[in-house]
Amino acid sequence: MSQTLSLDIHPVAGRIGAEIRGVNLSAELSAETLAAIRQALLKYKVVFFRGQHQLDDAGQEAFAQQLGRPVAHPTVPTVQGTDYLLELDSRHGGRANSWHTDVTFSPAYPQASILRAVVIPEAGGDTVWANTATAYQDLSPELRELADKLWALHSNDYDYAGIRPDADPEALRRYKEVFTSTKYETEHPVVRVHPETGERTLVLGHFVQRLLGVSAQDSAHLFAVLQGHVTRLENTVRWRWAVGDVAIWDNRATQHYAINDYGDAHRVVRRVTLAGDVPVSVDGRHSVSRNLAPLTAAANSDEAEATGTA
Repeated sequence: MSQTLSLDIHPVAGRIGAEIRGVNLSAELSAETLAAIRQALLKYKVVFFRGQHQLDDAGQEAFAQQLGRPVAHPTVPTVQGTDYLLELDSRHGGRANSWHTDVTFSPAYPQASILRAVVIPEAGGDTVWANTATAYQDLSPELRELADKLWALHSNDYDYAGIRPDADPEALRRYKEVFTSTKYETEHPVVRVHPETGERTLVLGHFVQRLLGVSAQDSAHLFAVLQGHVTRLENTVRWRWAVGDVAIWDNRATQHYAINDYGDAHRVVRRVTLAGDVPVSVDGRHSVSRNLAPLTAAANSDEAEATGTA
């Protein structure tokens, strides 16, 4: 157990993840507590809060507004009666069972995500997070030098059937139709510099279409090598959900995977994302959208939100 300011923090795994106890999340938290939560988030990459039953949809949105500026998903409709909530319902295609960072197909993808457990199976349905900063550190100096120079094309038009081969084809078609109602393509550096910690983190996951400037075969091999460093067990933390739990993760320094091991049981979680910034590569270049005019540091999240890409 360790203490960060006034928070009671219990690390869950060696490299990533900590449970914060004794805090009831709401819009009424003090500035000191909010600052301590943000500090813990930067250190542990994902923080967990058990039993936040006081939060409903409105409460989750109100709390999110204390941590940053909430933004809706660019293509998936929000929960009725809310401004920002995205619902992931296992009965309606909401099984994100592949490694990804949220919304990297947009140029200024979210800085953080806040996920609340609404319906949880008796067994299964855990989520796993991976630390993309320690993954980068694990690379050999030669691989780090190569990764620093690589760029990748991200898109929301990825292989849904390949990720969920056992899904109902019609349900898959409907889900993809909504998710790709507007298609986005963005070129990101494979290594970005974290705007708050200065750490170098890997920007990969299932929205990557290919690495740029290399052959398709080399792209597949290089992606597998780098992605494999992200998802090594030593680099991950696994959370067993209970109804009312809340997880907050730094979307600039993590990937996550919702394990689809609960069959026909019902699972519902609801997410709010916070506006992010345009990634900057090791050599100072910004990510570029193929759908929009290039975004710069001056435009960053304000322009991204205005154009619906945050």
